[in-house]
Amino acid sequence: MDLRAFYQKLRKIELDITDAHVVTVSNETSDGGKAGHKVEVTRSTAARSILEGRARLASPEETAEFRSSVEQARQEAEQKAESQKIQVSVVSDADLRALRSAAKAEKR
Repeated sequence: MDLRAFYQKLRKIELDITDAHVVTVSNETSDGGKAGHKVEVTRSTAARSILEGRARLASPEETAEFRSSVEQARQEAEQKAESQKIQVSVVSDADLRALRSAAKAEKR
């Protein structure tokens, strides 16, 4: 392969991509690559993957779907991390008796 032609094609593809980060969809490859896997990559990585035939640019609908699923996964992870936090309060015997007596006084 002519390296000059390879890098000219690479630069052309990279110039055609307008965003700094784009979503690509993988193609099936002979070395075991699976088709349909979406990933967000830099412009240069996307250009190289496209030129080598390992991926294609995602459509605007696929990009929106991917980014919304990533956002949803992030929110779920934050909620899970928040729910795993345990808050413990240590109360002395004197404080416990005071709380119980205050509760009994309110019931009357």
